[in-house]
This record gives sequence, C-alpha cells and structure tokens, in this order.
Amino acid sequence: MDLSTAKEIKLEDKGLFDKYFQNYPPQTSEFTFTNLYMWRNFYGLFFMEWEGHLLLFSRDVFKKRKTAMSGSDNALFFFAPIGPKPADVIITLFENFNEIEFHRIPEQLTENLRSHEKFPALNIEIFEDRDNWDYVYEGENLRDLLGNRYRQNRRWLNKFLENYDYEFKILTEDEVAKTKKLQLEWCILRECEDDEGLEQEEKAIYDALDNFSSLGFKGALICVDNKCVAYTFGEMLNSDTIVIHIEKAHMEYEGAYQAISNLFLKSSFINAMFVNREQDLGVPGLRRSKESYKPIHMVQKSILYRKTSK
Repeated sequence: MDLSTAKEIKLEDKGLFDKYFQNYPPQTSEFTFTNLYMWRNFYGLFFMEWEGHLLLFSRDVFKKRKTAMSGSDNALFFFAPIGPKPADVIITLFENFNEIEFHRIPEQLTENLRSHEKFPALNIEIFEDRDNWDYVYEGENLRDLLGNRYRQNRRWLNKFLENYDYEFKILTEDEVAKTKKLQLEWCILRECEDDEGLEQEEKAIYDALDNFSSLGFKGALICVDNKCVAYTFGEMLNSDTIVIHIEKAHMEYEGAYQAISNLFLKSSFINAMFVNREQDLGVPGLRRSKESYKPIHMVQKSILYRKTSK
C-alpha cells in the first residue's frame, strides 16, 4: 500500500465522499463531507481509495497535536475505513505498518475485529474513547420537550420565547456574514485565543461558513433587536439521523441555546427520527448539557493501537 498517492481534501472531492457515505451509511458524527472538510487542516487529513474503500489518515496529527496512545510520535492516525469490509482493511494496515492507530472506531466494527481470525496475533489494544462518544436523541423528544424529564429544558426555552422579541432565520448566503460576526463575538467573550481547541474550532467554523453553498449543509440564526444571539448548523448523517455540527449562543440571553436547538429542529429536517449532537470531548459543562436532553443511546467509539517499546 503506497500512502504517497494520498491527496488533501478539497471541495471538488465532495461527490466522491458523498458516494461512499450513501453506499455505506455512517453512524458516527465524523463522517459527513462538511465535517471532514472543515476539520481537515486541524487533523492534517489526507485521503485515498484502496481496494474499494475510502481511507482517511493523518501523517502529523500526533507530532503537532497530541501524544499517540501507542507512545509513538511517528504513528499514523487513521479514521475507520469506509467500504464493504473495513475490518479486513484495518487488519491489513496493522500487518503493513508498525506505528499506526485507528480513532473513532464504532462499536460494531470493534466487535467485528475481535472476531477476526487474525486479530489475536496482532496484539491490538482497544481503548474506549468515552470523550468522543456521540449523543443520539429521539427527534420527536427534542422538538416537543414533553414531560417531567424535559421540564428544565422547556423552562429555559419558554423563558427565551416569552422574554425576547426575536427573529428566527434559516441560514442563507445573505446571513453568513452575520453568523460569522456572532461567532467572532462568542470567541472574544470566551477568549478563544487562549484555548487552542476553541481557536481551531473557530477556524473550522469559518471554513464551513465561507463554503456554505458548496458544502450544502443547513443552519439557522436567531436575532434580537437586530443583534444576532444564536446560530447552529447541521445536515443528514444517514437516512434517519441529523447531525448537529455547531451550536453557539450568547449566554446573557437566557434560553438562547434551547431556543436555537428547538426552533431549528422544528423548521429543518422535520422527518429525521434521530438527532446526533456529536461528542462532549470530556468537557464537564458540555457533558452536563448533552446529558440534560436525555440521549436514547450513545454511539460508542474506541481507539485501536499497539504499544511500542521504548
């Protein structure tokens, strides 16, 4: 396998990625073209087709961003192969590369690997990556917020709807500049320049918004007295699930987060049965927020690696 033939992700590759995602519908939030495109620079992603599969990997993510689970700063970082036999491809890659890791591997693929005849001999370690598990909700529950379990969420939503003279807008090219201005304000308040994660997220968001029409995702914006106070965007992950990529709001407008989430889901993707709100990254406040909406299940993901001796 010659990884030197791999290419950087560009807008013109959207058709190829969409074809793979249509033929092999993803369950993890990472696998939409929008998500991969907007985060391509952060991860240093490359892609290639091999044996009927789409492979996504980084040569430098560990050198620039973190220490590898395997203990090697030279490890290759792979996402799950997209295609008919991803377990076989993972096994082949472990056979051909000594320093390699697979991240965001869904539970079903992990189970398939455990039962693979070659798995025991490769000494592959499996680490449950809880911080990157996706939260999945019933779409109807998030739209209606009925019952005692959603009482607090409903209370905050109603507080916003009753206290502010707001305007809800579906995101169009005409609203992109306002959305970017809101993101900038949000980042200034949270001092993103002192937090690499937030700083990189802002760059990814701008990349997505600057290519709004080409990427084809949907979004929404809420403004109060001509000041925009909340926005979100997402897209279909598979035939019955929408994935929410980004959701931001000014905290001083009480209930703004609840409002943008609820109004967006009531106006867009109304037939989506499930809502994937991505991961919490181990951030305590984000975890509490995502748990408050009562997920019906988590998309469990793991890291696969082999320990290297030093």
